[in-house]
Amino acid sequence: MSTRNAVGETDSPDVAKEQLIADFKTVMSDAEALIKATANQGGEALATVRAKAEASLAAAKSRMADAEAALLVRAKAAAKATDVYVHENPWKSIGISAGLGLLIGFLMGRR
Repeated sequence: MSTRNAVGETDSPDVAKEQLIADFKTVMSDAEALIKATANQGGEALATVRAKAEASLAAAKSRMADAEAALLVRAKAAAKATDVYVHENPWKSIGISAGLGLLIGFLMGRR
C-alpha cells in the first residue's frame, strides 16, 4: 500500500525505490527505441554518439538489475523477519494490528 504526502513524495523508501526502478526502465526502453530509430541515419558523429549511448545504456541496465536484486533481497528479508516475529509473538502482533486498525479508523473517520 503506497501513500503519498501533500508534496507527492512517497512515505516508504522501498516504494520510492520501486517507482524509481520502474521509471528508469521506461527511460531505458525509450532510449533503446531512439537508438533503433536512428540506426539507419548516416554520419560518423551520429554513429559515435549512438555507440556511446548503447554502452551507457548497457551499463545502466546492469546497475539497475543489481539494485533491483538487492531491493528484492531486502524485501524478502523484511518479510521473513516479520513472519518470524508474528509467529513468536502472536498476541503482541494482534494487539499492534488492532491498535493500528483503530488509529487508521479514527483518522479516516475525521475526514
